[in-house]
Amino acid sequence: MEGKERPAATPEQALYAMDRMIALAHLGQQDIAARLGLNATDLTCLGFLVEASLAGESLAAGDLAERARLTTGGVTGVLNRLEKAGYAHRQPDPADRRRVRVVMHESAQARILAVYGPFSERLGALFADYGPAEVAVLADWFTRAKRLMQESLDEIRAGGDAASE
Repeated sequence: MEGKERPAATPEQALYAMDRMIALAHLGQQDIAARLGLNATDLTCLGFLVEASLAGESLAAGDLAERARLTTGGVTGVLNRLEKAGYAHRQPDPADRRRVRVVMHESAQARILAVYGPFSERLGALFADYGPAEVAVLADWFTRAKRLMQESLDEIRAGGDAASE
């Protein structure tokens, strides 16, 4: 399938649509987190743990703190809540007993999929509506937009935004 005929759109229209989708996703993350018995920060960290688990890895607590931009104290609170909710547990790093690794519980994936599954299936169906070349453009755009967003956020976090000048 090469994709369907698409309505014309300007960059401004595309940016507006993206902004609305991001806003909805932000609100949706809060709803999903609540459904899983977590808060949005916990859910973000859980996402990093799922990603590592799918790659056959576990994350050190410090690595999780870095990815989620949390302090070590902040990640301790997240890990306490994830353990209490039955999503993950800490275990000593076999290579360095001073480090703690965070491991997903086997049942966690199924619990998460029960909430995310229908959404994931809908996105899969949406991508199936696009041809391989169109999906390649989308993947390229998302990858490059993520990089630009990271650069911009780094500047903002460093105090380099124009609003403070």
